Amino acid sequence: MAIYMNNGATTWPKPACVPGAMADFLTKGGANLARGTASDRDLGALDMVLTCREELADLFGAPGGDPRNITFTSSVTESLNVILKGFLKPGMTVVTSSMEHNALIRPLRRLESKGVIVRIVECDPEGFLPPGDFAESLEGASLAAISHASNVNGTVQDLEALGEACRERGVPLAVDCAQTGGILPIDAQKLGLVALCFTGHKGLMGPQGIGGIVWSPDFAERTDWFVEGGTGSFSEEELHPSAMPDKFEAGTPNLPGIAGLLAALKWIRETGMENIRRREEALGALLLEGLKALPGVAVSGRKTMEGRLPVFAVNFDGRDNAIVAARLSEEWGVETRPGLHCAPLAHKTLGTFPGGALRISPGWFTTEEEINQTIHALKGVLS
Repeated sequence: MAIYMNNGATTWPKPACVPGAMADFLTKGGANLARGTASDRDLGALDMVLTCREELADLFGAPGGDPRNITFTSSVTESLNVILKGFLKPGMTVVTSSMEHNALIRPLRRLESKGVIVRIVECDPEGFLPPGDFAESLEGASLAAISHASNVNGTVQDLEALGEACRERGVPLAVDCAQTGGILPIDAQKLGLVALCFTGHKGLMGPQGIGGIVWSPDFAERTDWFVEGGTGSFSEEELHPSAMPDKFEAGTPNLPGIAGLLAALKWIRETGMENIRRREEALGALLLEGLKALPGVAVSGRKTMEGRLPVFAVNFDGRDNAIVAARLSEEWGVETRPGLHCAPLAHKTLGTFPGGALRISPGWFTTEEEINQTIHALKGVLS
């Protein structure tokens, strides 16, 4: 029987309501968005999408609670590309951290080749971004863009302090919450974020292929769109509409994905995000203690659950983490992820580049018995 310890990549299993909602949409609904009549089927699709925007606006503190400030994408990667490439122009300076995923670093490197100045602030050896160093780096910046938490070792950044530094200096702050959305509370309006980029398939418990952006209206107005086409609205106009959310939603959206995401958001609301956080923190503490007790095992990042998620980057004296991962899977049924986790800068910061680490990440549906079995399996592989 498989033991899934790769929730840092995607949460699994999903709540049963998620595939159920997707199947219901495809078999009982299925209308395209704003491209039909006033039939029950068409109105049902409109209602589903609006309700999902409303749930996201409530969860993430969209400015004014306005669902029009939520736009859908296929992933947090697409969301980051939309805001970075739509806002930054040659000569502008953007500030980020040394713990970023390639979803942010690669578009920044492309923009850098076109004249955007990229300023990377070094994090400490645990992956924490010192707010003072960050504040000093903001001089002359047009935008700051960071991840709320590391996908490699779970270190959580101090969004309140970073947001305050940006507000004091008038620098817009955009945040990638791929690892924290649905687990840690985030209020985009209170934090003063101009854009909060999210993905549906991790902590939000939804399917792959759906993500989005929570916008501040002013930043959305200043950001260019680069996909144009049909929106089901303003059809008399040959120019793409600038009204939200249509401005950033050309083409047919992933409606089955939105149906699944809506079901997941309702599940999170009913379960309670604080209950989810407490359970995952307790599972993480159990796993962390077990890892620290193993001889020859090095855990990157913080050695308690304070200021981190249950995402652990682990290395082993004299062992290749990819071979350890393969043996865990083949001999014990424990599924993890070795390597660089699409985040070479983070591994350089943590001192684990170029070999990377073995990432072990439990989630809501993990049991204490599975944590104990994972530690037992590691003992077996390392013996």
